[in-house]
Amino acid sequence: IVHGGPEAHDQDAFSAAVQAWVDHGFAVVLVNYRGSSGYGKAWRDAIVGRPGVTELEDLAKVHDTVVRAGIVDAKRTILSGASWGGYLTLLGLGMQPERWSLGIGVVPIGDYVAAFEDEMEPLKRYDAALFGGTPADVPESYHRSNPLTYIDRVRVPLLVLVGQNDPRCPSRSVDIYQTRLRELGKPFEEYRYDAGHGSLVIAEQIRQIEREIAFAAKHLGTTPPIA
Repeated sequence: IVHGGPEAHDQDAFSAAVQAWVDHGFAVVLVNYRGSSGYGKAWRDAIVGRPGVTELEDLAKVHDTVVRAGIVDAKRTILSGASWGGYLTLLGLGMQPERWSLGIGVVPIGDYVAAFEDEMEPLKRYDAALFGGTPADVPESYHRSNPLTYIDRVRVPLLVLVGQNDPRCPSRSVDIYQTRLRELGKPFEEYRYDAGHGSLVIAEQIRQIEREIAFAAKHLGTTPPIA
């Protein structure tokens, strides 16, 4: 499960979502990739100019390590995350298609150019600093870090959870991504809910985690959640 942010970090603390996955027999690996907070400025700023690409390099190294250690089955590994973690999930399925058996992207970015056009003004400034400019200024940077660029290489099923009124990761970028998946005949499922960047309603949070685990169970042959 890949954390969002990117300027955030996973802590050694209880997480209901992580516990739900563990209760259903999954090993959960949390990665504080370069770009995460809590490890100093150099670590946090290491993704500037190469957002997405740098984090995936770190995820690949961790994946290799936990596979060698016997913690994770290389043929049954799910890449999942929310917000920036959802963006990394969609990007990872295309950039590292040989690594992942399934993808679950929660409130992700599917087309970074469309997301930039639709997002809030403060996020435009943040992205311009992260990428080195706007899509008009540095199109090659956005192309390199855009999940849409690698969509033809996606080869595993994907579940996308979308907040219909999300101001941070606008749904149009996901619509564009899913339209292209459909054109390419790639398998995916979608769950939309009438809220923004996540939901504060406990019942909705439970529905979403049930949907995620049921999706994993269907494709990996594990036990689905009991409603």
